[in-house]
Amino acid sequence: MNNPSRTATVERNTKETKITMCLDLDGNGKAKIRTGIGFFDHMLEGFSRHGFFDMKLDVQGDLCVDCHHTIEDTGIVLGNAIREAAGDKTGIRRYGSQILPMDEVLVICAVDLCGRPYLSFDAEFPVERVGEMDTEMVKEFFYAVSYSAGMNLHIKVLTPGNGHHMIEAMFKAFAKALDAALSKDGRITDVLSTKGSL
Repeated sequence: MNNPSRTATVERNTKETKITMCLDLDGNGKAKIRTGIGFFDHMLEGFSRHGFFDMKLDVQGDLCVDCHHTIEDTGIVLGNAIREAAGDKTGIRRYGSQILPMDEVLVICAVDLCGRPYLSFDAEFPVERVGEMDTEMVKEFFYAVSYSAGMNLHIKVLTPGNGHHMIEAMFKAFAKALDAALSKDGRITDVLSTKGSL
């Protein structure tokens, strides 16, 4: 089903997290984000800004346990919001990619909004944690997004370096690649697939 406004509001309530997200794919990059994990907030703000997505996000997670449920469940909600806001994907380019530098780090990200979930993630971090975010949760976050959204998502660190830079480059590259994949092309009158649906 088409969604002309390309917006979505998604809630997820479990014994581990309570999450509310409002997402506008055609925004200006405005973000109001509270997850309880400062570095994660910073990454999601960068995602919103560089993808021109407006996002309001409130997360109450069991941070007394660790950061796992908060980050993974936020990924699930973001993926669901992207899928809902994209509607039937009429007129979109479907594919997007970005090579993004951040100081000494170089990251590549490629997206296919094909409806089939798959994550390829190639990165090794030099530290176990940045701020209050475990670096092993970066892969878990993108896995959750890709499977909830139904997208192919490839992220590869071409040149590693500082852990903060690596993660931030990933979030920004993903934002730029997703923005490109969601952009409209006047030559596409239905969906960009020989099957007739995505």
